This record gives sequence, structure tokens and C-alpha cells, in this order.
Amino acid sequence: MVPKHEQLRTILIDLARSLSPGDILPSERQLCLDHGVSRITVQKAVGQLVSEGLLVRVHGKGTFVAARTARSRLHLASFTDEMRRMGMEPSTVVLSAVREVPPPRTAAALGLPERAETYHLRRLRLADNLQISVDEGWYPAELFPGMDKLDLTKSVYRAMADQYGYTIDRAEQTVGSAGASEEMATLLGLAPMRPVLVADRVSYSGDVAVEHALTTYRGDRYELQMSLVAPEDQRGW
Repeated sequence: MVPKHEQLRTILIDLARSLSPGDILPSERQLCLDHGVSRITVQKAVGQLVSEGLLVRVHGKGTFVAARTARSRLHLASFTDEMRRMGMEPSTVVLSAVREVPPPRTAAALGLPERAETYHLRRLRLADNLQISVDEGWYPAELFPGMDKLDLTKSVYRAMADQYGYTIDRAEQTVGSAGASEEMATLLGLAPMRPVLVADRVSYSGDVAVEHALTTYRGDRYELQMSLVAPEDQRGW
């Protein structure tokens, strides 16, 4: 049985997607009447969507559809699943998919022997038809034979799990800023040298490194959200 606040959350995501950024949602009282739920249920569902960036509350005025900024909570999820969780419609343009010997840095990150090949995928990722990121990933060819023949507009992570038996369960990632190259600016719809976020990630299935990825995000359309917890010996400062 799906909890009532989760049912309402799905309804509100569909409602928000049918509206435009800045449109106001029905009041909490009206949502209670329309869907036969308690005020606590409404507040919980709306609160989740506010924290995820789909809605925004304005004190004394109401709850509005937020501008379409993707907000990641720094957990392992495919781009497709992450955008849908935020009520946005993901899409992908495959820029290239080739089998090649990777750069030395990538070979080292994946623990590959000399001259071992990878599938090198480059994809433009969009949400609600707006450019969000360019993904560049390398995947060991020995582990993923025929990867370049898959439908790469869909989730690669899901294909890795369903078709090859490798489920990503952890990753090491660093995030920094850079100026967009001319090519990257064109792909993302930016002026050259505009600031972008760059995530450098090595993903693992168990103890096996299965992906080295560089993802470049438009900084004005993508945010990182995280929870910070003080070490136990430093709590109560």
C-alpha cells in the first residue's frame, strides 16, 4: 500500500509539470478537500517537493512552481531517475559511442592493463528540453561487450545492472569549477568560458571499477544539495 503522502506527492508532481514556473498551487486547505487527506499529509508531500526544488514556498502568499533547476542530493542514481524524481522529463542526445584505448588516467582509475579497451560514451543530457550536462564516460569493454549497440538514450546504469549484472553500489567523486570550452559552451548553450561544474567520478560494483566519468553541468541549471553532520567528538560546539 503506497502511503497517502507519496500518492499525493505523485499527484502534485504531475500538477506542477502541467503548470509553468511561478504558477501558484492550490492552498493546503483546498488540497485537503480535493484529495480527501489530512493537512499533515499535505504538508509532508509539499515539504518533500520544496526540499527537492520542484516547489517553493513564499510566506504569506502560498506555494509556487519553482524555476526548473535540477537539484542533486549527492546520492547514487541515474540521470534519468534523478530528473524524474524531481518531476522533470529527461532526454538524451548521443554524441558519440566508440570502442577505444582510454587515456592513461582513465586506465589507471579503472585498473585496466596496458592497451585494454573501453567503450567511450559522450552524451548531452536534457531535462524538460533544457541542456543540463554533458556526460563523458568510459566502461571496460571486457565487462560490457556490445555496449555501443544499446539504446544509449536510456539509463546506462540500468542496462549495466539488467543486461550485464553490474549494479553500481558506490562511487568516489570530486566536483570542481571550470570555464566552458568553446565546444562545451556550444553543447550547453552557454557563452565560452562561462563557469561550469565538473564532476570526476569512479563508480564501483562491489570491488570492481566499472565506470570513469566526467560530467560537465550548467551551473545555472544544476545544484548540489547535501546534509552535513558534525563528528561525534565535535558536537555541541
